[in-house]
Order: sequence, then C-alpha cells, then structure tokens
Amino acid sequence: MSTTERPAGTRTPDDRGVTAGRWFTPARLPDEARIRLLLMPHAGSGAAAYRTWNRLLPAGVSAQALTLPGRQGRRAEPLPTDWETLLDDLYHAVLSTVDDERPYAMFGHCTGAMMAYRIAARLEAGGEQPPLLLGMSSWAPRGFFTAPAGHEKLSMDEFGDMFKDLGAFPEELWTDPDMLDLVLPPVIADFRIAVQYKDDDAVLDCPLVSYAGDTDPLLVEPDAMKVWAERSRQYLGHHEYPGAHFYVSEHAAAVMSDFTRRLIRLADEEGA
Repeated sequence: MSTTERPAGTRTPDDRGVTAGRWFTPARLPDEARIRLLLMPHAGSGAAAYRTWNRLLPAGVSAQALTLPGRQGRRAEPLPTDWETLLDDLYHAVLSTVDDERPYAMFGHCTGAMMAYRIAARLEAGGEQPPLLLGMSSWAPRGFFTAPAGHEKLSMDEFGDMFKDLGAFPEELWTDPDMLDLVLPPVIADFRIAVQYKDDDAVLDCPLVSYAGDTDPLLVEPDAMKVWAERSRQYLGHHEYPGAHFYVSEHAAAVMSDFTRRLIRLADEEGA
C-alpha cells in the first residue's frame, strides 16, 4: 500500500508537514513486503548508514531508514536543536509511515537506539500500534558515555578530538578534511540533542533485544546493556560481538540474521 494514499481509518500526518518520504527512505515498501523494519542511524548519519542492509533481510522483510533534518538529502533543513521537538516530529513521522496492514519493527544504533526506545514508549503510552520487536544497539539509558563539563563551549575541533579519542567513528573519517566538514556539524548537533535526554525508567510491553560490541568505549559501565532486562516485559536477551562502538559495520549480517529470525517468529505467532 502506498504511504501517501491511505484508506479511511488509518493514520495520517498532522499539520506539521511531517511526511514519510522526507524522514524514511525509501518512501514506500514493495507490495510483497510482509513486515516493515524502521532503521534508526547513529549520531550525524542518516539513511546512508543502512544503504546495504536490505540485502541482509529475508524475503518478506523490507527496511526504511531514517534521515533527520540537516544531513544527506535534508541538508537544506536546519539541524535539530531541541530533543522534545525532534522526538515529537519523529513520532508523527513514524505514525505517517506505518500502516495497519503489516507489522513493523524498529532497530536503532547508538542515538538511533535512544530515539527508537523513546518513540516506542510514546506509541505505547498513546495507545498506538507498538513495534512488534525493538532492537537496541550500542546504547543504554544507564552506563553510557555522559557529556563532559563545559561541553557547551567546545569548538568544532575540540568536539572532533573528543569523538576521535572515544573511537566513536571510523578511523578513515579523521583523515579526510572534506568529510569532517560535512559530517561533524550534524554529529555535534545530535550530540547536543542527546545530552538533553532525561531517563524516566520507561518499561515497554513490546519485545526487545539488545546488541553491542565487546570493547565499546561508550559503554562506560561493563554491564550497561543489562539495563534492558528491566526495560521490557518481554526482554529477549543481549548479544555481544567482537569490536568497539561500530562493531555493527562488520557484523551487520549476523545481527540482522538474529533480529529478523526473532521478528519473523513473532509475526508468525501473531498471524501477521
């Protein structure tokens, strides 16, 4: 079904101008898609972070990846500055994208996981259709890296040095000044958004599974990902892979194999 031609009784975007095509790529799923997978990228990135992931998905599962304002195809738009405003816009974007004919899941990496978790909590609180499965990668609401004192005054170069020291981005990025000029502004904007997050211990009804690299420097507490066992009434466990914060670049096939296996089983159980 087209996301722009919706039958009576299904959700529509509100008057904020939030449309599926701007936020999620591709704007619509193939007709044969049985399950929708919404992919939320790490700080500073967009749909390009998942450009090859549809190849990793089994038949019947199709992905749409998020791009926030101010990057990639949305560079002409202002970068987000307020967490609550962004969350509100993204909430409506998700509502305008999902439909009542197929189940959907969300998978997020780093700040993408933060957004997916908060959107899922808001959907459940509002009585909307929740995701069939939620995947949390390389972020936890406790035990994750916290902003240093005085971060508001850091220059772009100082931000770059901090991110480099944390190993938060691929090494090749730091040797390409043109890429740095392109990538760092949305990364810094997303960092400033993320530090506004205030945890409220929200517990989800939907199933949740978590993933991380075994040497991720941003998980500053060794058992940080264990918090997810407290945040879902249907927690499905945690899986670690060799690697740091971007372990998923090397292990995407394994992560998606595990995630979609669970997703398809849940869809079968619901008769979806």
